[in-house]
Amino acid sequence: MAKILVTMPDEFLNKVDGLAVNEQRTRSELIREALRTYMRRASFRQTQKAADDAKILENLLG
Repeated sequence: MAKILVTMPDEFLNKVDGLAVNEQRTRSELIREALRTYMRRASFRQTQKAADDAKILENLLG
């Protein structure tokens, strides 16, 4: 597994660590899950935009 270096403000990292402790997860697990969620939402937004664009095009051509 690859490792990365991420820079964030100390206060934010403290909040991340507190959440990880509360959820009994590692910091890495929490950040991976947050990124998975972000990527799913981004993918959904792209799919929705494509559908919206197709509907606009259909209305223009129809």
